[in-house]
Amino acid sequence: MSSTPTDTFTCSICGENHDGLPTDCGYKLPDDIWAIPKDERASRAKYTADLCQMGDRWFIRCLLKIPFVDQPGYYGWGIWVEVAQSVFDRYLELYEVDATSEPLHSGTIANRIDGYAQTIGEPVLIQFDIAKDRPTVQFPAESRCILSAEQTHGISAARYHEILHSNNGQ
Repeated sequence: MSSTPTDTFTCSICGENHDGLPTDCGYKLPDDIWAIPKDERASRAKYTADLCQMGDRWFIRCLLKIPFVDQPGYYGWGIWVEVAQSVFDRYLELYEVDATSEPLHSGTIANRIDGYAQTIGEPVLIQFDIAKDRPTVQFPAESRCILSAEQTHGISAARYHEILHSNNGQ
């Protein structure tokens, strides 16, 4: 799919207009944290744009890449993954170094992703990345969810547009 001069979007992060169609969608918080009333959220959970902790629950914001089959690149889901405290602590230890050789870590998706059946609680594997880059997510070999299939086989231009429509172009 090629971009035309009318293909533009306003970025929800920087507020600026960009050429082309959006190739990512991010969630600001894990769904369970987002569900806390706004006036109580800061007292019940600690969070930044990349890390979140509530009680004995730990979350890392990650990138789930779905490759395009009709064009270069991928659609990126900026999702939250719930992890064990030991994984969270290890991520903090390695945050400022190249951690690409770190073994995969287990977690579960902590967001309901629009346009898909149940995603919360879906098991995933996290690969830490280079310094300060968000970890990437992949599915275990035994996964049978639609996201796993799309990550393995890619998405067509038609599916890409379905995703944009289900996210209202965000």
